[in-house]
Amino acid sequence: MTFKDEVFDYIKNQYGADPEYLWMRFPDYAVFRHKSNRKWFAFTGSLSIRKLGVDEDRTVDILNLKMNDEMTVDFLKSQAGIFPGYHMSRGKWITVLLDGTVQIENIRTLIDESYRVTNIKIKAKNGGKKNGKSNTAKRKP
Repeated sequence: MTFKDEVFDYIKNQYGADPEYLWMRFPDYAVFRHKSNRKWFAFTGSLSIRKLGVDEDRTVDILNLKMNDEMTVDFLKSQAGIFPGYHMSRGKWITVLLDGTVQIENIRTLIDESYRVTNIKIKAKNGGKKNGKSNTAKRKP
């Protein structure tokens, strides 16, 4: 089983999310979304490692994940196998190599964090009212 397979299995078992293949031009690129708010919490694909600034000729599987803040991202980028988010907002997204450089247990922890920070609450079903009262001022006739 590849690291990518392990990631897909973990996301399916932990969060019930299936990969969505959105781009015909890139058939191996997939996103995972929250069911509640449809926000992405993970993106997978493969690319030349040169695109990450590594001077090697090989293709690698990657996983992009969102972190809570830039300080966390800066810390993680100092670790082997973790880079600024490829094709994402580099402020809060990271790219993780799925080649064995980063242990699967650490990848699972990072997936959990990405899921948590992208799991924003959906607005209340009361039409934007607070405590049952409208947020808009009443107009005079």
